[in-house]
Amino acid sequence: MVEIPLAARLRPNSLTEVIGQSRALIENGPLARLISGDQTGSWPSVILWGPPGSGKTTIARLIGNNEKAHFLELSAVSASVAQVRELIAKAKELKNLYDRPTVLFLDEVHRFSKSQQDSLLNAVESGIITLVAATTENPSFSVITPLISRSVVVKLEPLNDADVLSIMNRALESDSGLPNATFETDALKYLAKISSGDARRALTLMEAAANGSSNSVSLESAKLAAQSTIVYDQAGDQHYDTISAFIKSVRGSDADSALHYLARMIAGGEDPRFIARRLMILASEDVGLADPHALVLAEATAGTVERIGMPEGRIPLAQLTIYLALAPKSNRAYQAINMAMAAVEAANTKPVPAALRSTGAVGYKYPHDDPRGVLPQTYRDGDELFYHPSEHGFEAELAKRVEMIRKILAR
Repeated sequence: MVEIPLAARLRPNSLTEVIGQSRALIENGPLARLISGDQTGSWPSVILWGPPGSGKTTIARLIGNNEKAHFLELSAVSASVAQVRELIAKAKELKNLYDRPTVLFLDEVHRFSKSQQDSLLNAVESGIITLVAATTENPSFSVITPLISRSVVVKLEPLNDADVLSIMNRALESDSGLPNATFETDALKYLAKISSGDARRALTLMEAAANGSSNSVSLESAKLAAQSTIVYDQAGDQHYDTISAFIKSVRGSDADSALHYLARMIAGGEDPRFIARRLMILASEDVGLADPHALVLAEATAGTVERIGMPEGRIPLAQLTIYLALAPKSNRAYQAINMAMAAVEAANTKPVPAALRSTGAVGYKYPHDDPRGVLPQTYRDGDELFYHPSEHGFEAELAKRVEMIRKILAR
């Protein structure tokens, strides 16, 4: 028999058991009304935005416990548009038969592509379903605007260490928790701290530390348990370490290592759109004008991933990763704008030359009048050179043109 995880056994059954979200669950607020059944009129859709383990799933299921509504649940990680349509059809049937609202809990809504999110719009707008969507990503970037405009966005805060400790102590006191386990105070504090506000992770670590132990769990035992349960945590150090190693591998032209870290992120459930955004930055910052097509390909890949979703999205991500890793590299555009910004911030700005002003002052020389397309002309009062092209890839050709232009401009 498979034992239910501790975090699932301790999931709150009422509002009073929810710890650390008093602002989101304020009395007479939208969530409190949905949970208590005091909602009058149409039921508002809700987007729960918060870090892992902050209570998004718990709150959604408390809403689902409301006897006035039917409750359906779906994970965006594995769901297809066909499944969404099937659930909407079921919700429509239930509404026609019983005239009761259907609450659809969609976990990790940020994993849905734009087309998948679009498939929800009509049902939400017509009141066939009340959507309760959960996301760890900022909805402004991860949820389509029409869904946001039809929903109440509720931000859940990370739990503090005291909140996590309260939940852990409840686990030791509850018959459905770990009533036979004892923990040294330092061990509990340690597990609470490394959980970084994630109650689910704290309870998972507690369960691992207490497993098979007949004695009080010490600080050392807690550290060993934490080490043995390390997983890819989208909000923790591994998230930042892995994406850092990935970007540095691409920058270092090691396609195989870059693919290794890409696979680790995908297997760990990283948002593919986050990976695509980082590759877009890299295409400009680290490949730059050595291969201008890199940024075009990165933008196209981001759009493709957005449209097709996962798991197929891993293929264009791999293609882009290999392309960028093997592309010639240049960070000269990145350096150039940084140098120009530094000059501006140092108040090194002077009036725009009269011939260039919008008032149509006389003296402007039209570059196309010269067969070279360049004329000697003063474009600013200053001689700092910000752009210094490299000799890599296409930028080597640009370097020749820069040299020619600067001779004409007398720079």
